[in-house]
Amino acid sequence: MHLIELYKSVQGESSFAGLPCIFVRLAGCNLRCAWCDSEYTFTGGKAYSADEIVAQIEALAPCRLIEFTGGEPMLQAKELVPLMERLLAQNYTLMMETSGERPLADVPKLVHKIVDVKCPGAGSAANSFRMENLEALTKNDEVKFVISHREDYDFAREFIFSHALHEKAGQILLSPAFHKAPSLLRTTDNAILDPRLLVEWMMADGIDARLSLQIHKFIWEPIKKGV
Repeated sequence: MHLIELYKSVQGESSFAGLPCIFVRLAGCNLRCAWCDSEYTFTGGKAYSADEIVAQIEALAPCRLIEFTGGEPMLQAKELVPLMERLLAQNYTLMMETSGERPLADVPKLVHKIVDVKCPGAGSAANSFRMENLEALTKNDEVKFVISHREDYDFAREFIFSHALHEKAGQILLSPAFHKAPSLLRTTDNAILDPRLLVEWMMADGIDARLSLQIHKFIWEPIKKGV
């Protein structure tokens, strides 16, 4: 498998936010979101065997929460799925961040999938979600929408209700997009959409969703990597 980095920090998003977590960041992505903050994953990386990855994870004990992210982890599904099964058998709790553009049916059900449905503000990546993946969702999973403006919010609201996401996934996340070139300030000034405005929309519509603020961008400078 080709990895960009493997490190321990705190989980910045999802219902696991704030918990110590081991991040396994895989190389490569087939989408180009307009607001992407991980363009350094598009190329490069270093090849590791499954044994080498497990050894690095075990060296970061006692942390038992692992997130596979990228890039797009499912581009390496042939190697990733067996590794997930191996780690589940060792009683790790696994998460995976994915765009939902790749098939998800073969991902082990115990893995907590954080599935990102791309809104219009994602640019060329918009409408890339593979609709059959709705059937692969379980109550372990979370569906995330990155919101840049009102059009994105309206898209997310319509998608949530028209596909009855509350019946399929355990959590729905609405996350304000961040500028690709943020300042060093650890404030919401770096958000493309003011989180307060997003909350006002959510309250007005009664959407049962979780505001997700990527807390790592408030703990450290938002441009910092490996945290």
